[in-house]
Amino acid sequence: MAIQIIDYGTPEYSQMIQLRHAVLRKPLGIEFEEGELEKDKEDILIGCFENDKLIGCCLLKKENNNIIRLRQMAVHNGLQGKGIGRALLGFAENLAHDFGYRKMIMRARKAAIGFYERLGYECVGDEFIEVTIPHYIMEKNLKRKI
Repeated sequence: MAIQIIDYGTPEYSQMIQLRHAVLRKPLGIEFEEGELEKDKEDILIGCFENDKLIGCCLLKKENNNIIRLRQMAVHNGLQGKGIGRALLGFAENLAHDFGYRKMIMRARKAAIGFYERLGYECVGDEFIEVTIPHYIMEKNLKRKI
C-alpha cells in the first residue's frame, strides 16, 4: 500500500473521480455537478494505491492559514475496515501539519462519526443535512505523528 499526492488531470486523478463517485455519490443517486471537479485544482489530492489501483482517497482544502478541511474521503467498498482510511487520514494530517496547518476540520457523514472520533476528532455544532444525509462538523488540532 502506497499513499501519495495525486496531480489534477492525471490518470490517477481519473481513478479518484471514479472512486469518489462509486463510494460517495452513486449510493445517494447524485452526480458531480457541472464545474464541481474544477475546484479540485486548488486542493491537495491524496490517493492510496495497491499496485497501480486506487483503493482510497481524500482531498485537503485550505480554509485559512491555520485550518485545512478534509473532503471526499473514500475507501473502495470491499476494503473498508482494513486500515486504509486510518492510514490515509494519518498521511493527510502529517502533510497538513508539515504545511503549517494547526487544525483539520470536516463535514463528516453521521455514519462515519465513530471512525473519526476514534482518531481524535470531535463534533462541533448541530447535525445538518448535506447531499441528502445527516452530517456533523468535526475538528481536531494537529500534532506531528511519528
